[in-house]
Amino acid sequence: MPGPDLTLLAEAARKAGDIAMRFWRQDPQVWDKGGDHGPVTEADLAVNDMLKATLLAARPDYGWLSEETPDSADRLLADRLFILDPIDGTRAFVLGEDNFAVSLAVVEKGVVIAGAVMMPAKNRLYTGEIGGPALCNGVEIRAGARSNLVGSNLLATKANMEPSHWPGGVPELKRSFRTSLAYRLCLAAEGRYDGMITFRDTWEWDIAAGSLICDCAGAKVTDRTGAALRFNSPRAMTAGVIATNPALHRAIMARL
Repeated sequence: MPGPDLTLLAEAARKAGDIAMRFWRQDPQVWDKGGDHGPVTEADLAVNDMLKATLLAARPDYGWLSEETPDSADRLLADRLFILDPIDGTRAFVLGEDNFAVSLAVVEKGVVIAGAVMMPAKNRLYTGEIGGPALCNGVEIRAGARSNLVGSNLLATKANMEPSHWPGGVPELKRSFRTSLAYRLCLAAEGRYDGMITFRDTWEWDIAAGSLICDCAGAKVTDRTGAALRFNSPRAMTAGVIATNPALHRAIMARL
């Protein structure tokens, strides 16, 4: 049986997905947040409002970090907090594509202990909690076992394959892409792709839930230097993400 925090996240993720679907492909209002922060829609804000009311009512002593809520240093004092993105992949959502996610996590002293990623338009709910399995709609999932980097299929942006990132040589592999980082992590956890990489600094709310789900699926998840991910930092960012099975992770790090 899932623990109380994961049960709470899973229920909230499904409710958030229902709200998002009311706006999807309905020409929602869109604003540009400026500063290279991308778009935000009325759906993002509606989902965020519901989640904040629901989750903090259930756990009033938890801290809060969301892409769509002004940040507060108070969260740094919390032993546990919610880290979430109401809609990860807003650009895909605006375009009417189905690769957007709701990403919800509970973090304790820097470590994700429960996570849920809902894909509303695909009706997929990925979940994981520390020490437990990774699940998709209740069925256990596992990361792939490929060990040869050459010929592997990784989720990454084109910029991540620039030679400047690969002093050991750009590997010959197939590159695929999905807008949502949370979804990329879940696809790696599911073994649909051999892994995912992003070398640019990454917002915690995009990856907190998915990183745990990957870990529960047997993947090794680190930042671009190979260090373990830590959450609830003052900047709310990590030094990129590499998520794949341990053997392939070693092969990637050898090239980096």
